Amino acid sequence: MEAQKPARLDALTGLRCFAALNIVFFHFSNPDWFGVLSPVVNAGYLSVSFFIMLSGFVLAYNYAGRAREGKLDKVRFWKARFTRLYPVYLLSLVLGFQTYLGEYAAHTHQMFWLGTFLTPLLLQGWVPEIATFGNTPAWTMSAEASYYVIFPWIAALKRPDRLIGHLWRLGGLWLLGMVPGTLYVIYNPDHLVKVDRFSSAPWLQALKFTPLPHLPSFVFGVLLAGLDEYIDRDSHLRLWLGLVGFAGIYVILQSGVAPYALIHDGLLMPLFGCLILGLAGKNLIAHLFSFSVFVFVGESSYCLYLMHFNLWNLLHASGLLPLLHLSWMDPWISYAILIGLGLLTLHVVEKPAQKVLRQWMGA
Repeated sequence: MEAQKPARLDALTGLRCFAALNIVFFHFSNPDWFGVLSPVVNAGYLSVSFFIMLSGFVLAYNYAGRAREGKLDKVRFWKARFTRLYPVYLLSLVLGFQTYLGEYAAHTHQMFWLGTFLTPLLLQGWVPEIATFGNTPAWTMSAEASYYVIFPWIAALKRPDRLIGHLWRLGGLWLLGMVPGTLYVIYNPDHLVKVDRFSSAPWLQALKFTPLPHLPSFVFGVLLAGLDEYIDRDSHLRLWLGLVGFAGIYVILQSGVAPYALIHDGLLMPLFGCLILGLAGKNLIAHLFSFSVFVFVGESSYCLYLMHFNLWNLLHASGLLPLLHLSWMDPWISYAILIGLGLLTLHVVEKPAQKVLRQWMGA
């Protein structure tokens, strides 16, 4: 399957580097440290929404042509996704043994054992109360796993004959993606006085962590790949789309006027789409994000994203930094360690395990 993939889009890989780091900063920093970028760090959860859309786009970029021609082997596709993602996912859960012990005190016995059973099966995200069980960022993989199951059918959808058809479909998905957040803002089912990144309540947990509210973003990414084929890689339009994407996201975050429940996913879908189309081209912004160091780290973004939470907790519980007299360099030394461990995991765990599993499973 891999041999037939089209050309690499290095700029998007480079952007993944910054998206993953932004999630690390979101979890383990003070946004005020980052000056003019503080609104971006404070809204680091948006990087997850971007990753979900980018996942749909990249999968469609690689496989949609075969899916529309009826040449995509669904079982082999699912096996390939499993071999690519599950080894690091499992490792991230093992690294969360301390978190796992804490889950016992945080939940009823019923929910604790349900989390213990569902999390290795990538099903925990369907139960809001245990969506972050064992590894806070791992809820995303529960959502992604469900999207991979239905991807072959979404990718096989007939493309519109005209450009306007693509725009209508994407616009409809955008509106659909804003429905959950809009309903939450209107009805406030949790009766919260203020809703922000620190808020936690049952309905809000469902909005943030369960697969269905994020599904339109994934499908948007899949269909965006069809629109991508309409625009030449060298087109100046891509540069403007990229600029509009970056500027629009920053202005909305800086203004602080958008409700949290809306901005958490649906509202920014078109701007994320502009970013993807812009960086999928050949222009100044794409060249910048194609810098080899960004791409090198970006290739390990999945490992960094999935493991950073439990690795951070392990690192600081171990007392290693004080022992080595490096506490004065924290948190920056911790960020560097996380990046290094992410790269190490990519080359020592993810790629070797993927190779072995693909041979064994015939993926």
